[in-house]
Amino acid sequence: MQLLSSHKASKFLNLSSPSKSALRNINFKMAQCSLKASSTDVPEGLSDGCKGAPALPGAKLPLPGTEEIMRAKAHGTTDKPVQENLRWNCDRKVADKICSFNRHYAEYGGYWLTTTFLKEARGTEVTFYDSVTGRPLFIAPRGRSWEDFEAESRSHGWPSFRDQEVVWDDVRVLPDGEAVSLAGTHLGHNLPDRKGNRYCINLVSVAGSPQ
Repeated sequence: MQLLSSHKASKFLNLSSPSKSALRNINFKMAQCSLKASSTDVPEGLSDGCKGAPALPGAKLPLPGTEEIMRAKAHGTTDKPVQENLRWNCDRKVADKICSFNRHYAEYGGYWLTTTFLKEARGTEVTFYDSVTGRPLFIAPRGRSWEDFEAESRSHGWPSFRDQEVVWDDVRVLPDGEAVSLAGTHLGHNLPDRKGNRYCINLVSVAGSPQ
């Protein structure tokens, strides 16, 4: 969902730790967004997605999932559509496409800034619920300030979460880095950086209300 600049890439690739550096360099390259698709290839209202990165060998997080989670169900990859009234004025039509009928594409970069999210949530600890099931998936910010959470999310174009902000009871990451809920909702991708795992998530996927 975010194509890193060559400057950031070179800084990342200059990490000095030999073993972890080599592994993270591989993940870094795999995590870069693909800009090959033309605008006519992308479904209306969405943007080209990213290729996530697999977890480092032996890493405790993210918790791994399998393709079985995303098997065909009654409504795409989920049992039912997204909730009727999503929080922060998120677009339900876009949300349903992304959550239940999509494995790659995303809301467009910066979409979350056009919603009422910042106006309603700024400065508070926010629980983000699955837009389909209403199950809690992320709680942020945790282990950092609101300013850090907002700045990182602005920088990358999508809400960005760290390991400590994931509710692992209902979130898994597939071998290719795709982040999903156990209900089959497509959430986004894991795009690791120098700080560790970074879950780049569509706001429309986590704008549900608790149920």
